[in-house]
Amino acid sequence: MRPVIGITTYVEPATWGVWHELPTTLVPHDYDAAVTQAGGRAVLIPPDDLDADVLRVLDGLVLSGGADLGPELYGAEPGPLTISRPDRDSGEMLLARAALARDLPILGVCRGMQLLTVAAGGTLHQHLPDVLGHERHRPAPGVYGMHEARFTEGSRIAGLMGEDTRVHCFHHQGVDDPGSLTITGRAEDGTPEAVEDPARRFVLGVQWHPEVTRDKRLFGALVAAAGG
Repeated sequence: MRPVIGITTYVEPATWGVWHELPTTLVPHDYDAAVTQAGGRAVLIPPDDLDADVLRVLDGLVLSGGADLGPELYGAEPGPLTISRPDRDSGEMLLARAALARDLPILGVCRGMQLLTVAAGGTLHQHLPDVLGHERHRPAPGVYGMHEARFTEGSRIAGLMGEDTRVHCFHHQGVDDPGSLTITGRAEDGTPEAVEDPARRFVLGVQWHPEVTRDKRLFGALVAAAGG
């Protein structure tokens, strides 16, 4: 049987057919397509902070991208450009911490990497342009930035990426203190691009969007760990 991979989702207003601005549970199709093409069975998980019992039927977990993480989760006050989704935050933080405790294979994407970081006791920069002085990580609405990343020799992400280190990014927040995780990748400007927990089976967070290219290197590694 294919490993069952849960993917966290958004609740956003959506329009289709005769329905307009209807609150909708959704996630870009690239996520589930990437899991399927890597050999997994994708299951979508809506926000739910009542319990983490769904983990009992999952073999792996993808923490998807999306809105900013609420700064109260890491002891900070919201900045003027921070827009969070408290329903996602509470439900996904519960899932992330329970999945880490169970040693469930986890891939965190963009916001998902930041969620993993905070779950591991870390903190975030709320608006990277204030730190970096540029907006190349989110060049325009709906436009991915592209750059080369560099990875720590011997790390899991270095082994997965090989010589092709180009990444597609779209974010304005980023990791400050990684907590108990290890930063294993950075952009040219020093921004953390990957975090790992070498002590666990498979815990990897990437600040870019590998689902956009349906990257079998990363999603395949998650599915392989989930099926092992």
